[in-house]
Order: sequence, then structure tokens, then C-alpha cells
Amino acid sequence: MEALLSAGHTQKEVVSILKVDKSTISRERKRKRKNGHYEATTAQRKAQVKRSCSKYQGMKIEKYPELRNYIISELTNKRSPDEIAGRMKQENMTPRVGTNTIYKWLYSIWDQPYCKYLCTKRYKKRKQKKLTKRTMIPNRISIEQRPKQGEHAEGDLFVSPTKASKYCGALICVPSAQLLVGTLIPNKKTAVMAHAVLKITSDIVIDDLTLDNGIENRDHHLFGVPTYFADPYSPWHKPHVENNIGLLRKWFIPKKTNLKLVSESQLQEYLHILNSKYRKSLGYKSAYEVAYERGIISKIPDSRQVTYINYQLVASH
Repeated sequence: MEALLSAGHTQKEVVSILKVDKSTISRERKRKRKNGHYEATTAQRKAQVKRSCSKYQGMKIEKYPELRNYIISELTNKRSPDEIAGRMKQENMTPRVGTNTIYKWLYSIWDQPYCKYLCTKRYKKRKQKKLTKRTMIPNRISIEQRPKQGEHAEGDLFVSPTKASKYCGALICVPSAQLLVGTLIPNKKTAVMAHAVLKITSDIVIDDLTLDNGIENRDHHLFGVPTYFADPYSPWHKPHVENNIGLLRKWFIPKKTNLKLVSESQLQEYLHILNSKYRKSLGYKSAYEVAYERGIISKIPDSRQVTYINYQLVASH
């Protein structure tokens, strides 16, 4: 830039050559001058001074030890930065910080060791696997025919690696409260799935259930609740259960985990933790609190003791 201006080129010509916005050149010429002329060495020195005097990442959190200790304590209790920031705002804590500030602090040189308490360290989008041929469900009713009113629920399975075992996890999510209920099942046989759905829905109040087109849902008429089906290859028709399975995978049960090695009590404890989390979508209330207010559950489980239904699933089913 200094060479071009010294050679007599106009500002418009400099913009055309350097391929930058004209306002960038204008500001640079005004701020980085010496004796009335633009000088590259002066500009570089001023930029370095400005950078050295700027705020460093996590400055506010490092400045207040009590705030720092509070954030670390919440992270170790499996609270996400969004939960922590939202709760601080709701309780009108001072000083407090926002979600982005907590993430910047975590990713800085100061507190990268605490990143291990985040639910995931993956930042690249995974490529979608090749789609397989689907088998349609007999007597299926499309999601387009589902009533607009009512307490809808969404259901899905999360599975073990194909070569490891046939054990699966059946999960149902009630979107209005982000409530999660589920159980482990020994296989994807239709009778086992029907028995599991009956048990899962026995303690919650829902009007209907939306599922995918997996063949395990063939006996949907035995589920004890009106059932609707998403379109083939359309997971966005039941986004809440898909998202919460992702949370369960990230926090507790990574993919490629053999679910035969996970006990029913462990699964219920994991669901209890997720149901106790403060959700931004719920106004930083827990799923238990909102579900109780809406009458989906009759009582809020004691946080000191995880209570769960002992599902009696017989492999012979």
C-alpha cells in the first residue's frame, strides 16, 4: 500500500489492486500516518501496540476468582456454558458473563484443561452415510394427519455396533418439556418394542407418538397410544428425540458403545441428569419442572435418588 501511494496511484486504484473495501484503505491512511504520509513500518508498530493493549480471552472471568470458581464448579456438575450463563442471568448474579465469553475462556490458554467437562470436542460436521433401502410400515398413518393440538411425543432407537450385540435403547421425548424417558431392550423384535413402549408411556401423559419407519415399529397398534410416522429419510420430522439422543451420546454413551455393557440403572441415571438440566428452550427450567407444570408427570423425582421403573423385558419376547 505504501509503495502504491508513493508511486502516485489514487485511493480508488489501490482498492482495485489490493482487492479490499475502499473504507479499509481510507481508515488505514488516516490512522497510520507519519509526517502526513502513510508509512508501513509506522502502521505495523501501531497495530502491534493496539493488539498488545487489547483484552485477552477470559479477562473478566480471570479477574473475579469467585466467578471463575463458580463456573468451574458448574462445569464439573455437567452443566453446559449455555446453562451456566442463563442461570446466572436468571438469578441476577453479579458479576456474570455470557455463553460466548465462557466458551472463549475455555478455549483460551487459561483454562483449556476444563474443556474435558464439555459434552463433545468434535467441531467438524460428520459426513452422512449412504442411505439404505427402507421397509414401509403396514397401516402407517403419516405425520401430516397428526392433530395440531395435544401433547405430542417422539420416539426412536439408539443401537449398539452391529457386530457387538443386538441391545438397543428405546427413547421417547416429549418436546413441550424436553422430557426423556426410555429403557434398554435386548433386540429390535416387534413384540419387545411394543412391550417397551407400553412400559415407558405408563407413567407419562401424552396424546400421540411420532416414530420413524423402522421395522421394529410394525406392531404400532399394540403401543397403547395413537402412532404417527415420519416420512422416509426425514429425521427433521422428529428433531427433539434425535437431538436428545445426540446429547445422550455426547455426554454418557458414545457411539460404538456395546449397550449390553450398560445397565438399566446407569441409563436411568443418565436420563435423570439430562432431565434435571436447565434448558434455554424452557426458560432455563428443567424438563422435570416443565413436565410437572404441564401435567405430563405426577411428581418431580428426588434429585438425591434416581428413581426408575424396573422394566421386565424377557429376551424370549
